[in-house]
Amino acid sequence: MINDTLYFDFKKDISAQLLPINQLSDLAVASSPLVKYEKQVTVSQLEAIKLAKSQKFTNASGFVNYSTGNQAILSTTPTGNDAIGQIANGYRAGVTLQLSLFELFGRKHEVRMAQSNQQAAVYRREAIELQVRRELINLYQDLLTAQRILLVKMLDEENSLTALRIAEIEMQQRKLDPNTLANVSNRYSIVKSSTEEVKGQLLKSFYQLEALVGVPMQQLRRK
Repeated sequence: MINDTLYFDFKKDISAQLLPINQLSDLAVASSPLVKYEKQVTVSQLEAIKLAKSQKFTNASGFVNYSTGNQAILSTTPTGNDAIGQIANGYRAGVTLQLSLFELFGRKHEVRMAQSNQQAAVYRREAIELQVRRELINLYQDLLTAQRILLVKMLDEENSLTALRIAEIEMQQRKLDPNTLANVSNRYSIVKSSTEEVKGQLLKSFYQLEALVGVPMQQLRRK
């Protein structure tokens, strides 16, 4: 039998030996490189939103300075220059803000565009996750179908082998002509070849499942 490299008994129901399909589906989504990529795209789009919102403050600047000495504000009067005020010595602080027309009318559209791109990235990731889950379901069903066909083929092969052994004995006892033995042997060869083909399909489905889920074969077995 072909369980030398696998961890399942193909004569028993495979669905009862594998992890539940929901768990297999979650593992496939978690290990998918495409899903991982789209998650990072979503993160980058969130950062783009933050950047678009923060850029509205790029034209704002602050200042702090300290002044000393006589800083009188002079005015001209009929009697001449006269100090009409005195600015107190000490620290000065303030903010300079310059707003362009883009900041007033265009920035909100840039933020909305970044938000739309981020939402589109989320939808694209969800679509890929759905695609992975569908692929897993199809592969899972192909595996179960291949096993059912294999069981039928194995039974047919056993019957054909038994018929061949009986024909060989009857041939030795001169109860069977060579043409009949050749026909029985030929049928067994055809059945045997068909069984091996189905075995190959089943093995391929198992290895594809292992690759899609992203964990070693032995970890796919239900405990």
